[in-house]
Amino acid sequence: MNQSPHPYPLFARPHVELAGPVDHAMFDRFRQQVDAAPGDGPIILSLSTLGGDPEVARLMGDEVRMLRDYTGRELLFLGKVAVYSAGATFMAAFPADKRFLTRGTRIMIHERILSKTVELSGPLKTCIASLKAALHEIEHSIRIEEEGFADLVAGTRIDLDDLKARAPENWYIEAEQARDLGLVLDVI
Repeated sequence: MNQSPHPYPLFARPHVELAGPVDHAMFDRFRQQVDAAPGDGPIILSLSTLGGDPEVARLMGDEVRMLRDYTGRELLFLGKVAVYSAGATFMAAFPADKRFLTRGTRIMIHERILSKTVELSGPLKTCIASLKAALHEIEHSIRIEEEGFADLVAGTRIDLDDLKARAPENWYIEAEQARDLGLVLDVI
């Protein structure tokens, strides 16, 4: 039997190839390519991104989880060159043993970022409500972020508290380090 010299020949031609900002246009491309993927066998999804909308990343992640849970399909993640920010959020939807990176790829993990101006004007009780609404938005976003961080480190050698301590400073992880930490299965 003639064996391929590469252990993962399917990664040469991913079924879903995404590059650029994580946004609604990427989600549309994601859905189209997933729908066009073969009806059986594993689905390979590749991603290269400098980041984008974390909620769109979570939406794509939910699609991955539902496809895996409801069809039993194996879905494999291949990070290429840069898997930053929202890209890491999307990667968290895949179990650690279903994640791969190409050589030289970097993952960047950071806290969610908020840029908001709160303007107080009007009756005092309305001002209190406006401040509480902004605080609730921040608190809820922190909970969502921590859920994503927990998904990202599940099954790895990374401690969740360590990740939370590194995230405020933008934690860059090189491919080989990610493999050594169990964040991905292998580097190809």
